[in-house]
Amino acid sequence: MQKLFILFIFIMGLSFSLNAQTDKLKTKNVVIITLDGFRWQELFGGVDSVLLNDKTFTPDPKELNEPFWASTAEVRRQKLLPFFWNTIAKQGQLYGNRWKNNKVDVTNQMWFSYPGYNEILSGFADDEHITSNDKFNNPNKTVLEFINNQKGFNNKVAAFGSWDVFPYIINTERSKIPVNAGFEQIKSNNKLSEKEKLLYELQEQIPEEWSSVRFDAFTHHFAKEYIIKNKPRVIYIAYGETDDFAHDGAYNEYIKSTHQTDAFIADLWNFTQNHSFYKDKTTFIITTDHGRGTQPIENWKHHGRQIPDADQIWIAVLGPDTPALGEVTTTTQLYQNQVAKTAAALLGLDYKNTKEVGAVITSALKK
Repeated sequence: MQKLFILFIFIMGLSFSLNAQTDKLKTKNVVIITLDGFRWQELFGGVDSVLLNDKTFTPDPKELNEPFWASTAEVRRQKLLPFFWNTIAKQGQLYGNRWKNNKVDVTNQMWFSYPGYNEILSGFADDEHITSNDKFNNPNKTVLEFINNQKGFNNKVAAFGSWDVFPYIINTERSKIPVNAGFEQIKSNNKLSEKEKLLYELQEQIPEEWSSVRFDAFTHHFAKEYIIKNKPRVIYIAYGETDDFAHDGAYNEYIKSTHQTDAFIADLWNFTQNHSFYKDKTTFIITTDHGRGTQPIENWKHHGRQIPDADQIWIAVLGPDTPALGEVTTTTQLYQNQVAKTAAALLGLDYKNTKEVGAVITSALKK
């Protein structure tokens, strides 16, 4: 009996400690954002001079030179990504500058999109089942599904993506999480706002650039309108243009899309910081599904396990519980599989799955 009493006291004390830690957190909402296939080289170095001056990839160098070129990497990256370097670098954290031995890598062995998104959202690699980009329902539950099943979060989780495979990655059939992705077809206009009706109308009228990926402007504005109407506590937004322009070999469009996505993220952050439901209670976690090649130069278009360096990624965090470390330049090794548990931890939740998930990025949370 005495042993049972001691065990009870220990459990109660542990519970009190966890609750106290949760009570310290200011984050009540999390926004996870991905930029498909966006390289760490441009994030930390701005426009690549070799690609800028190669007319195979940049037909008109002046188009990028005037707005984005500078003699130093620090100025180039600020021109390309003003929100990242004027806001996140001052108020949040940026990981992945390998020039300073700060590394972030994927743990899956595929180095392309579906395996990367599964790892981001599930918290572990699944090289047994996730071996293609085919449209099949993810057998793994994601952190989005986990959070949606927690008290206070049901029907408060949603996802928006430019790529039409996201309903399968998030497994909407099982998870019941609303996912607006790809060339989403209008189901009912009874509850649509006038802006949503216009977005659906424009999406049908504007010519498609790619068969499975819509323009990011649609993803962004669908997501923002949903946030305004429904005030979700967790939202995942997956921008996709950067990867497709890269595959096309269009470095000029890749760079312009990157700059526009930075503006989209700034727009979302500014909205949350001027809305009573989100202000000072929302954390953004931003990352990518995979890296790209570097050598030979043509490999920047590609990724996959046969492309060296395509496993190299980056992570950014910005929110009220994240110390303002800025660009982290210490020798550090983080992994893609740490995003899921970190997102849950910011909400005071201990995320677990059928397989071991990546650890919380402890430096992203105040002690």
